[in-house]
Amino acid sequence: MDPPTATETTTDHGARRPVSLVFWVFLKLGLTSFGGPVAHLGYFREAVVVRRRWLDDETYAGLVALCQILPGPASSQVGFAIGLREAGLAGAFAAFLGFTLPSALLMFAAAFGLALLPETIRAPLFHGLILVAVPIVAHAVIGMTTKLCNRPLTALIGAAALGILLAVQQPWLQPAVILAGGLAGLALFTPMASVPPGVAANVPPRLAVACLALFVALLAGLPILAAATGSTALAFADGVYRAGALVFGGGHVILPLLEAETVGRGLLDGEIFLAGYGAAQALPGPLSAFAGFLGAASTTGLPPVLAGLVALAAVFAPGFLLLMGVLPFWVALAARRWMTGLATGAGAAVVGVLAAALWRPVITSAVLSPADLVIAAAGLAALLGRTPVWLVVLGVAVAGAYSSIG
Repeated sequence: MDPPTATETTTDHGARRPVSLVFWVFLKLGLTSFGGPVAHLGYFREAVVVRRRWLDDETYAGLVALCQILPGPASSQVGFAIGLREAGLAGAFAAFLGFTLPSALLMFAAAFGLALLPETIRAPLFHGLILVAVPIVAHAVIGMTTKLCNRPLTALIGAAALGILLAVQQPWLQPAVILAGGLAGLALFTPMASVPPGVAANVPPRLAVACLALFVALLAGLPILAAATGSTALAFADGVYRAGALVFGGGHVILPLLEAETVGRGLLDGEIFLAGYGAAQALPGPLSAFAGFLGAASTTGLPPVLAGLVALAAVFAPGFLLLMGVLPFWVALAARRWMTGLATGAGAAVVGVLAAALWRPVITSAVLSPADLVIAAAGLAALLGRTPVWLVVLGVAVAGAYSSIG
């Protein structure tokens, strides 16, 4: 990657960054961010906190905490919020398009040609790419720990969050733990003046209310419209929209609902679903782009490409509508003195959430042999030594693929 320019590293939010720059940064992330939603947060931090210094760790953790609390694909929501912060609404959509476009195109291609790839090539390739997530997430956990869990009480909150999530596996527990961490911070830390992150400067209250109203209207209206018309396409869009609207964290968590709306409705064969899921895990970018594969491969009554586009819009729209609807009020709260403790506790809990995810599902699904452990450790050492991320991704993926063959 090219070295950052002065425009890329400026922290003055009085002037917006070029939308084209935001698109390019997130397009590179969309092409290289392997490993699923948790790994994406590590890639984002490396790109916009460490390398370009667009945000500091505290602001980034605040965005992650908010997006973990809200339903929808969390990593895509974080990217959308960063684009919004840096370049307004156009920047938000540029970030989303850049990050999602590569995986969406690959998912469309997979819907038409996955079966053409020999298993002897597919399995090692998938394993190598999944292994990349281990050093990326570990590096993010280490970096955020030094900034957000650097005193006894914040370390205790982070450790408690980690312990709870390792002991109990429930999708709803992640936002609950972050909220609990925020409440603990509210009780334990002395309030002091805080500065709102400015992420919602381009979301007027009227637009926020309109987004919330549209979110509710689609959630309530799509099933009514689908039932009234008997349209398979509308029923499919409704199911995908509800999956995006009602599931916290997105990514792997959303897959059971998507399976129920496709395989469960008889729109798609179960083996095709699993093949597409395997491809989605090995591709860069948001895992929720898997919805594009489902739309293109399912018998919805729409042309495959159109059905895929409808599915992509339906799965991402609710999370973005909620984010834009909540942001102005969240930032207004952040200006309150007592919110400092809440943000501090929530940020520490976010570190625990990421650390728990580093173990399960990242390490447990990616590290299958001693060789994998050595490769992942070497990748982490390279990142700590400031080796370019793209080079680490390439090296770990190739080494992981080779080791799985042996």
